[in-house]
Amino acid sequence: MLDLFCPLKLTGVAASLCGALGVDAPASADKPIDVLSKLTEGEGIDRVFMYNPDAVALWIFEKYTDLFTPVMLNADITLPLQTVMPSVTPVCFATMYTGATPEVHGIQSYTKPVVKTDSVFDALIRAGKKPCIVSTGNDSMSKIFLERDMDYFIVETPDEANEKALELIKEDKYDLICVYNGNYDGRMHRVGPEGGEAIDALKHNVSAYETFAKAIRENWTGHKTLLGFAPDHGCHEIDGEAGSHGLMMPEDMNIVHFYKVI
Repeated sequence: MLDLFCPLKLTGVAASLCGALGVDAPASADKPIDVLSKLTEGEGIDRVFMYNPDAVALWIFEKYTDLFTPVMLNADITLPLQTVMPSVTPVCFATMYTGATPEVHGIQSYTKPVVKTDSVFDALIRAGKKPCIVSTGNDSMSKIFLERDMDYFIVETPDEANEKALELIKEDKYDLICVYNGNYDGRMHRVGPEGGEAIDALKHNVSAYETFAKAIRENWTGHKTLLGFAPDHGCHEIDGEAGSHGLMMPEDMNIVHFYKVI
């Protein structure tokens, strides 16, 4: 049964991001992911841009690989990862950006308290760097990392979030930009992971990532950037042609990240 789950863990992302920027990892973070650390080692990375589309499962990538072509063309590595239980948004993003398991960072259900555990954002702030989060209101990424000395751009729609992120790229003052899009997850719950509206939302996510890559190449010419396409958990179909997630099953636990140095 264990062979059904990706061996590399989401807990390794936080230390890998900090290592790329030459910053000490969060206090409770798992060790970095070797292949991601090797990608950034010696590259002089001074910017990280993390695009966080919700609920993009590894099986979706495997079944609809052609749809992801613009992402793969803007990726040096394709990184299958195992997320954490319960495989729901606040639990998984808390893990992604603290590097800690749910038992340590404290979110163990679909709740959105402010995470007190040391995070990537805290690590960067201590090092004198400037992180920010761009997200839609009432979503996990707009709530669980509040109360830090950093900037938050909370908007109403994924399109507005992406527009704001493009503005921030042009401003060129943040060392880490995290952009959350929940449109695929929202559609998937209503029409299923492979429903037409859900696939359209996924295409929108792919296009957004491609646009961010282009903007970074055009505007951050004086920097070396680690760009990531980094979902939190997967998804599966349930009765009524709807979608869900949160279970210890490969469809929910196995995700795929893409990273590129620009």
